[in-house]
Amino acid sequence: MGGASSIYNDIDLAWLMRLRTVVARLGEMDCGCWWNSNGQLGRQGAAVLRRGFPRTHYFAQARSVHIIAAARCVEIFDPPNSATLWRLTDEIEERLETNWESWLDDAATWRPFFERVGVLKSADVVAALKDFDLVTPEEIEAHGKIKKSSDGRSIQIPETFEGRRRTVALLAMSFAVGRPGNLVVPYAKVGT
Repeated sequence: MGGASSIYNDIDLAWLMRLRTVVARLGEMDCGCWWNSNGQLGRQGAAVLRRGFPRTHYFAQARSVHIIAAARCVEIFDPPNSATLWRLTDEIEERLETNWESWLDDAATWRPFFERVGVLKSADVVAALKDFDLVTPEEIEAHGKIKKSSDGRSIQIPETFEGRRRTVALLAMSFAVGRPGNLVVPYAKVGT
């Protein structure tokens, strides 16, 4: 297989969903204070949404906080011709949306993951992603070499985004540059 589609083969979409969800939880007001949701991915959010979505409330929680996080990042820093954790390529986003329905059909399998996410209380992004087995030691090492930008609002991943897992992992881990109440938006230039 060749062409543009072949470059997206190493991003597992279930991994991407988990990665985004952990970062989304860590940025909530009761953790990192980066976006305006408070415990929505926690037990409180589950208790509220379970009434209206008994089988799929975890996914409703996740979608909501993903949207809130994406909007907040755009408010802080919206780089042109770039990818962020919340806005990758159209092809990846479309594939993710297509898989969403199958995950809803298999919601029970996801329950242990969402329950673990719900009890997160720290804003230690790298430690949480490592604990959830969402990043490799090599990705953690590469993250440690990224230089902070001077603007205080963003951090550019030195790799061009070409649909590879490693760059997405670096985007996620780079939220660690921010501090509680101080969101720093990671981004990577999109390759041609």
